[in-house]
Amino acid sequence: MTESGLLVLRQLFLTSYQELKVKLTRRLGSADLADDAVQDTWLRLNRAEHVGHVSSPVNYLYRIALNVARDRVLSERRYLDSAEIEKMLDLADETADPASIVEARSELRLVETFISELPSRQRDILVAARLDGLSRSEIAKRLGISLSLVEKELKSAHEYCLARRKQTRK
Repeated sequence: MTESGLLVLRQLFLTSYQELKVKLTRRLGSADLADDAVQDTWLRLNRAEHVGHVSSPVNYLYRIALNVARDRVLSERRYLDSAEIEKMLDLADETADPASIVEARSELRLVETFISELPSRQRDILVAARLDGLSRSEIAKRLGISLSLVEKELKSAHEYCLARRKQTRK
């Protein structure tokens, strides 16, 4: 597809945005995932410099969005959710016995050590995502980096912390 064809594809995306989002929501069963996939599809279209021959532009856009959603789901599976993080931190509740409190504080110090060992950007991203509750797109905007770099750095930070935790348990 020529540069003008890419412009037509972008224009088609804008005019069929809502329809694409509704179709994705039905297919994926999640309005949030569909919304993220449609937004990421737009970002991919804007970054593209050229596209090969596209026989069905509407289906092409839908396929990009489905692939983006699939990639996002696979990526999310690699991250810990808040319940897993709390379990990892083993935060003491107010009724915990003294031994549990000491153990939880020890575990927390270990996690703090792991986080402090991370490169500064990974540490900033991990803290923003897991403690401040910012979305990946908010983090990317805040740090002036791409969404994919945020996801890669967050994944690396999680993998490092999990690997370090396994080392200390041996």
